[in-house]
Amino acid sequence: MSSRGKKSDIMPIKDAIRDLLNSYHLESKFDEAQVVASWERLVGVPIAKRTRKVFIKNKVLFVEFKTAAMKSDFLLHKAKVLELFRKEFGPGVLNDIAIL
Repeated sequence: MSSRGKKSDIMPIKDAIRDLLNSYHLESKFDEAQVVASWERLVGVPIAKRTRKVFIKNKVLFVEFKTAAMKSDFLLHKAKVLELFRKEFGPGVLNDIAIL
């Protein structure tokens, strides 16, 4: 067997994990968990500290803030935050952000 044949079987670990997740129909759940886990990193500590809940359902990120003032401030920047998440995770992971 030549080494050339073996190299064609080699793939990056990222691709191998994605293939595994796809085969068990878990890719979307993995992506959702990644988005929620990245909330603080992408929006920053001050906003994350004022957040009560963050979860995803049907490709919509639901966010509940601790104060009405934070809710209204966030609404002004919702489109920019959605764009940050889409840039980080790709356009198919989130369709919208809903404020609770």
